[in-house]
Amino acid sequence: MTSATINTQETRRLRPRIIGVVTGDKVSKTRKVVFEYLARHAKYNKYVKRQTVLHVHDENNESHLGDHVEVMQCRPISKMKSYRLVRIVSRGPQLDLSAIQGEASQLFERKKAAPAETPAAGGEQGQ
Repeated sequence: MTSATINTQETRRLRPRIIGVVTGDKVSKTRKVVFEYLARHAKYNKYVKRQTVLHVHDENNESHLGDHVEVMQCRPISKMKSYRLVRIVSRGPQLDLSAIQGEASQLFERKKAAPAETPAAGGEQGQ
């Protein structure tokens, strides 16, 4: 590289990075990240907990519910998404749904196997 090309390149300003918690991962390549902060109330001068919900672009679907992630502002990707996932800070608790699903299927099988109670012929007793 010559000195002319180095001088013409401008350095970009660092974009703000936010750490939040993933609260929604239903949509492919999109995550809902909640960022909580404290703000001072104008009238009462007490600190109130506030939150901002960000729609984040996750290209590889790496993050899941409960994960702490770092996001960075970027160009608008869609109407709602103007942030992208930088890294996963820590993984959230992984729930084992197999036990719950197995329990639900057992209940369903029990109900299916039990004979359905038919009401006693109540209309015939009065005749």
